[in-house]
Amino acid sequence: MTDSIWGFHDAADYPAGTDLTGFKVEAIDGTIGKVDKHSVEVDAAYLVVDTGVWIFGKHVLLPAGTISSIDLDETTIYLSRTKDDIKHAPEFDKEKHIGDKDYHEQLAGYYGAPHS
Repeated sequence: MTDSIWGFHDAADYPAGTDLTGFKVEAIDGTIGKVDKHSVEVDAAYLVVDTGVWIFGKHVLLPAGTISSIDLDETTIYLSRTKDDIKHAPEFDKEKHIGDKDYHEQLAGYYGAPHS
């Protein structure tokens, strides 16, 4: 667990080794989609969420630090962000998301984390 936007916070209570693929994702003000992919890499943990028809099939990359809690029984992830925050997030770029420091800094800045 970490204080970084790219790590799971203690409050999220992420059970190590749990596959979050397919979990529903809830913003503060409603459902935004389902987890398409996730990573638990140290200092680079994230979710890729398929928002479906809600915002025209957009995929968004959410740093693990945006997760407020995980309900394993309901297979639901709760975020500490609003639907509008997700809707206006930088576009997911599958070519850049792995190992691209500038892209990670852009997302960290958007979600309120200081640039490294």
